Amino acid sequence: MTRTWFITGVNSGFGRQMAEQLLARGDRVAGTVRRKGSVDDLRDRYGDRFWLGHLDVTDLSRVREVVDAAFDDLGRVDVVVANAGYALFGAAEEITDEQIHHQITTNLLGSIQTFRAALPHLRAQDGGRLIQVSSVGGLTTSAGVSLYNASKWGVEGFVEALAKEVAPFGIGVTLVEPIGAPTEFGRSSLQLGEPLSAYDGTPASFVRHVKKGGVPLPGDPVKIAARIIDSAAQEPAPMRLVLGKASYEASAAALRDRLAQVESQKNTAAETDTDS
Repeated sequence: MTRTWFITGVNSGFGRQMAEQLLARGDRVAGTVRRKGSVDDLRDRYGDRFWLGHLDVTDLSRVREVVDAAFDDLGRVDVVVANAGYALFGAAEEITDEQIHHQITTNLLGSIQTFRAALPHLRAQDGGRLIQVSSVGGLTTSAGVSLYNASKWGVEGFVEALAKEVAPFGIGVTLVEPIGAPTEFGRSSLQLGEPLSAYDGTPASFVRHVKKGGVPLPGDPVKIAARIIDSAAQEPAPMRLVLGKASYEASAAALRDRLAQVESQKNTAAETDTDS
């Protein structure tokens, strides 16, 4: 069964891998890029099956324009993938206000507005699928990753609640939780705060070595993209798609730890309820 996909950020990383695999198998792809000319090879190879929109998801007012244009031009879009994003690493003190604003706008607000723009179209066509590329960092935390965690935990909460809102319209929703992979996301597009000597030798300082290749990124981008694509055919839509052994192990450990923290207060939680 051929489908039409809308994917933000198809110039690199998982977005690029997904676009290549989908087009190769005969699907149609509406992709967005920030830099014009970055996917000319796909346009030349696949012609009308590859619709291209110029979009920086931090330009929130333009997100709806591009999403509307894709649906108008293609008639129907079956799967909408919010993929565009990047990592900002460093201790919270090491990050500037401008960097914080850009991280949250890109990873959280850009995804929110992409899905909000798509929903009227998906309801009108009686269903579809929303896929959010999140991260193992949406279920876990690490020192030196606080602002990235904030953006991903925010999008996790939004998407999980959104799934409950749109289920009556036949719209399935999936959060993708991949481990890090050797793409531009983990290298050239990774942004770092300005190191403070106070954090030398602390747990937060490990992120300074990620961009230099000093931290292993075990995910396989080709396999990850293929699993995301396959998930669109699953019924019902999986709420979470955990990709990578390390992602599973870290996520399971973090969830067990949080559950233990809550269950330890079972007998005291009710003490703050009203007597009535």
